[in-house]
Amino acid sequence: MTSTAPQTATQHNVGRASIPVENPATGEVIAQVRNMAVAEVAELARRARVAQPAWEALGFDGRGRVLRRMQRWLMDNADKVITTISAETGKAYEDAQIAELSYGAAAFEFWAKKAPRYLADEKVRSKSIFVKGKRLMLRYRPIGLVGVIGPWNYPLTNSFGDCIPALAAGNAVILKPSEITPLTSLLLAQGLAECGLPDGVFAVATGSGDTGAAVIDEVDMVMFTGSTATGRKVGVRCAERLIPVSLELGGKDPMVVLADADVERASNHAAYYSMFNCGQTCISIERCYVEAPIYDDFVNRVTEKVRAIRQGVPAGPGSVDVGSLTFPPQVATVERHVQEACERGAKVLTGGQRGRDKGYWFEPTVLVDVDHDMACMREETFGPTLPIMKVKDVDEAIRLANDSEYGLSAAVFSRDLARATAVAKQLNAGAVTVNDAVINYLALELPMGGAKPGSGSGHRHGPGGIRKYCRQQSLLISRINPKRDIHMHPYTARRTRLLGRALAIFNRGLK
Repeated sequence: MTSTAPQTATQHNVGRASIPVENPATGEVIAQVRNMAVAEVAELARRARVAQPAWEALGFDGRGRVLRRMQRWLMDNADKVITTISAETGKAYEDAQIAELSYGAAAFEFWAKKAPRYLADEKVRSKSIFVKGKRLMLRYRPIGLVGVIGPWNYPLTNSFGDCIPALAAGNAVILKPSEITPLTSLLLAQGLAECGLPDGVFAVATGSGDTGAAVIDEVDMVMFTGSTATGRKVGVRCAERLIPVSLELGGKDPMVVLADADVERASNHAAYYSMFNCGQTCISIERCYVEAPIYDDFVNRVTEKVRAIRQGVPAGPGSVDVGSLTFPPQVATVERHVQEACERGAKVLTGGQRGRDKGYWFEPTVLVDVDHDMACMREETFGPTLPIMKVKDVDEAIRLANDSEYGLSAAVFSRDLARATAVAKQLNAGAVTVNDAVINYLALELPMGGAKPGSGSGHRHGPGGIRKYCRQQSLLISRINPKRDIHMHPYTARRTRLLGRALAIFNRGLK
């Protein structure tokens, strides 16, 4: 089975329960998808292994043509893709357009173009006397069958998006999307089939956690995006199988606002990126540290902007600014963080309550008078909250920003670019922006990954973002071929002395 479109996802649910897919903004069940059994995943893997060699043999040009056709398909079907994403995630139309559709379109072109360069054979030079005159090469070969296990918050960007470089490298891929948001993956699988992707090369394995575990047991490498707790389990299972794994896990992204910052720009970024996708973004703004001289001004501006956010059921372009939460248990987590903070002395300046009767809602919320022992400052809230903390100076801001098990991203705001850059370099995060936030993720040339175990291991984007889906192969080709090399048996005193003199001369020359 290669792919199943959303509208036909229930046709094969014979003998096994299906999974309902809700619109989290309304609570309405909008589809049913198959909860695949272990044997079904094994069959997907068997078909993928049969199809992969021919896909690899197409070469970069052949694979690139399919990817570029898919880029055009994505833009031709933009409204359908955005509507599907919005319906199963509850996010605003523009959130899906900006962070998902635009990313996907750019990624197809990027990896089609960059794969030949990033995976080109490399000539290697060696100073070893024993390989003089020989040709040394480093090659990148597709790893074979890649399993991608995606999250629910970005079903295109952080789920399907990881499949694109894996396919560009010549792998077959099985994608296990979140059972909360599988419809986007199924729709894009349909697009790939229409764009000429050979049967069996790409498959979507819909289902629960057992389905994901079955994928791990069948593939040659795993790319997982999700919570730190689940990432640990995935890492253990991959270690047991001795297969490579790349993990993009949690974040608690700090924003440092220095006293000389452009307060209006900083407050716009804080309000927008803390609430973008209803706060369900790993690389966002999740906690603020603001130097005392501008603290009050910053808080007032952020509160005003957050209070003005229009939250509601997405109904097309321009209808709302922020939609609902996507994952039902997340509402309880957000509520717990806010209530606990208030019980310990924090103050809600706007928001702070659950929303509508139907769907999964929490109001855009600004918290002040917080301290660093509160869950809202230390745990991943993953919801529409922004706690803001006053600091006396930049050293305190850096110390508190680094006081976290996470290290995914961070942001620094200051008019003094040299000073801001110096601060950025002291933050323990895999990606840091200066006078900006989040938008760095769209620069696919720039690696993106965590700097601490809680945020995972491995990187997306850049050369490493496709090389991780490959095995390295070293080639040594002898161009001068005597019958026997000088160092071979039988050993003789004369040849040993000659070899010793040569080694001494050679190593003196290395100094």
